[in-house]
Amino acid sequence: MHRRSLLKGIAASGAALSAPAFAQGSSRTLRFIPQIDLAFLDPHWTTANITRNHGYMVFDTLYGLDENEVPHPQMAEGHTVEDDGKRWTIRLREGLLFHDGEPVRARDCVASIRRWGARDAFGGALMRATDELSAPDDRTIVFRLKKPFSLLPDALAKTTAMMPAMMPERVAATDPGTQITEIIGSGPFRYVMEERLQGARNVYAKFDRYRPRENGPALGSAGPKVVHYDRVVWTTIPDASTAAGAFVAGEQDWWEQVAHDLKPMVGRARGANLRIQEETGTIGMLRPNTTQAPFNNPAIRRVLMGAIDQAAYMQAIVGDDRTFYHVPTGFFCPGTPMASEVGLDPLRKPRDDAAVRRDLVAAGYKGEKVVLLVPTDYVTIKALGDVGADMLRRVGVNVDYVATDWGTMLQRRNNRGPVESGGWSLFATSWTGTDWLNPATHIGIRGNGAAGYAGWYESARLEALYNAWFDAPDLAGRQAVCRDIQTACMEEVPYYPLGQFKQQTATRGIQGLQTGFTKFWGIRPA
Repeated sequence: MHRRSLLKGIAASGAALSAPAFAQGSSRTLRFIPQIDLAFLDPHWTTANITRNHGYMVFDTLYGLDENEVPHPQMAEGHTVEDDGKRWTIRLREGLLFHDGEPVRARDCVASIRRWGARDAFGGALMRATDELSAPDDRTIVFRLKKPFSLLPDALAKTTAMMPAMMPERVAATDPGTQITEIIGSGPFRYVMEERLQGARNVYAKFDRYRPRENGPALGSAGPKVVHYDRVVWTTIPDASTAAGAFVAGEQDWWEQVAHDLKPMVGRARGANLRIQEETGTIGMLRPNTTQAPFNNPAIRRVLMGAIDQAAYMQAIVGDDRTFYHVPTGFFCPGTPMASEVGLDPLRKPRDDAAVRRDLVAAGYKGEKVVLLVPTDYVTIKALGDVGADMLRRVGVNVDYVATDWGTMLQRRNNRGPVESGGWSLFATSWTGTDWLNPATHIGIRGNGAAGYAGWYESARLEALYNAWFDAPDLAGRQAVCRDIQTACMEEVPYYPLGQFKQQTATRGIQGLQTGFTKFWGIRPA
């Protein structure tokens, strides 16, 4: 890469780095460069973490998770559990308002939970365990369960996409298969729709009538969400060099994900503070379309696992510094309770491209065109896609590298048809480590076919293990199930894990920043 030399020319001209005029010179406006463009505004719609971050600004949740992933009441005042764990009664806090001035009522939450449960895997598990969900009065939500579901608060507090956003009943009535168009929540910020510039800018204004919880520390998504900025302006800058220049020039206050090769320059900027934001890191994935040839053939998927060099994928993003990446990475986030080394030997073996090429032919590969979707405006995912394309070519796969933008890729991956009809074969993407903590939030390991994540992998074995995880009586039992899930995934290959890497965020003039996913409450001018 030649970002450093390119940056000199950009910085000299200054033209490409100018910030919107209204964002300059105001200590009450936070200027922020997000990881990628905010293509979708509906927090129940997409697995994109950028939409999750947007969602937590605008919408609130019934429960929040602290830094140890423990749920606490958030919009909820508290709850009672009766009938041997089969009846949960949740009371809303008083005085909660939506951004249009209407009070938050229990029936709004019931409608929101139902819509979210139709889209989200964890929400779906909760709704399948629910016999009746009702709102007997404006502040009371009642779950009558078919069987005990001890993870109910965890589900309603999940911080991974798709987040369990509470929205007005009229908005939540939108068909789950259609995106909402009215972005009205009860969270600490209002979304300023009239200032949105698709692909360039999103604006949030402090919601002055928001009522934070009255006690406890603000940790994770739990506790008081106190806002100290009047406005937050997200400026999308896909080119990393331009983003670095904008930060170094003082035109932006916070760059969410600093490109690794630009860290030295950004770190030398006056007042800059670099830190790892997400301790669980980011995990790469290469996802095959298992409904179409050649990846509908499990033997071909297994053979290709022998070509995966996780270190090569990671080094394309972070370089050779092992402190910023971890391999081998299995099907759960390294260093967390559900992760193990079970079954990972194929990822440790030396790569033998010639052997993989022969074995692919023996497994039935006939030279079919493989369409690989790569978002060129997402720096880290493009690196994963580039390494993936090179890997496929080296083992004799007929690759059609489709360069696209992130939003278009998200749309195209919904096409279930053959490549001749606009379908696809593989796409590269990444997830935060928190997405892969356990089966409740990790949709990539599901085997629920057409109802599941793009790629639509179907496996009765994995679905049985998924359900067994919820029924396991304790931590040891859940860990045992996850070892079996990893074994099954290495054999069936619903996707290829590409390793875990960590990124730094860059701020200037900001204090109170939390670790974990990007949050905009609790931070204030330094």
